[in-house]
Amino acid sequence: MATSPPVVVVTGANGLVGAAVCRALADRLASVRAVVRRAGTAPALPGVSEHVGDFADEAFAGPVTRGADAAVTTVHPMGSSRDVQRRVGVEGTTTFARAARDAGVGLLVHVSTAGVYDRSAGVGDLAEDGALLPDGSGDYPDTKNAADAELARVEGLTTVLVRPPAIVGAGETSVWNTLRPREIRDGERAANPAKSWSWVHVTDLAALIADLATGAVATADDPERGPVPGRTTAVLVSGEHATWRDYLGTVTGALGVEPEWTDEPVWTGRLRTDRARAWGWAPRVGLAQALDELREGLTTSG
Repeated sequence: MATSPPVVVVTGANGLVGAAVCRALADRLASVRAVVRRAGTAPALPGVSEHVGDFADEAFAGPVTRGADAAVTTVHPMGSSRDVQRRVGVEGTTTFARAARDAGVGLLVHVSTAGVYDRSAGVGDLAEDGALLPDGSGDYPDTKNAADAELARVEGLTTVLVRPPAIVGAGETSVWNTLRPREIRDGERAANPAKSWSWVHVTDLAALIADLATGAVATADDPERGPVPGRTTAVLVSGEHATWRDYLGTVTGALGVEPEWTDEPVWTGRLRTDRARAWGWAPRVGLAQALDELREGLTTSG
């Protein structure tokens, strides 16, 4: 008996992560409602329909999620003021989650960040139960932590907090392939080469999100086997171990400038991805490929 394709709503569908999620969902033959603020910016892909509006507006969020099987939230105005990050990333995301639940959506996949964890020198390897940064650690980790906490209070949803570290991948808005290299070119070149540089390629991140949203990852009573129904479950995603010597060395080499190596105490641990792998996920993009893509983009644009 034929079954209809899953319907998934994606906020921030024109962003680096949102667009990659739309592509991964289209590859899985899902029906995607791509939410954007500006007309004509959603990915033009089979099965993807554009919906223009403010995801944080309950009057918009309710109708756009009605009848959907899952929703994916990717919007957080990183780099904006604390007030804007709170209004959009915390309050807006929570409003959207409640509206989606009230519209009958059962699953919410939220793009959180591994930046909510304490990665001080000496902490060691981290899993999902690692210590979170205290309030006052910075606008971005504070508001991302707050968003995660608020989503956990939204009852009646199965919520997955996907926590990536640095997200690499080509794109005009890519922090690590585009924006951070501009800062390095302009003089921000200091780092301890031994410091861990945790990363994941956007296509690998999108693959896990799409598998979750389409039900390819089954729920389970034990979070080590799958998202817990009706609860909030965090999951870390990360690629091969790398250091700042790998990243900063690649960027400065491509730009033709010299890094400024330091020797202060730094975090040298790893992000453990046992949970994600137990759910069936494994990264396909290796460090060499990711750095080659980064190098090629900087050399071409430079």
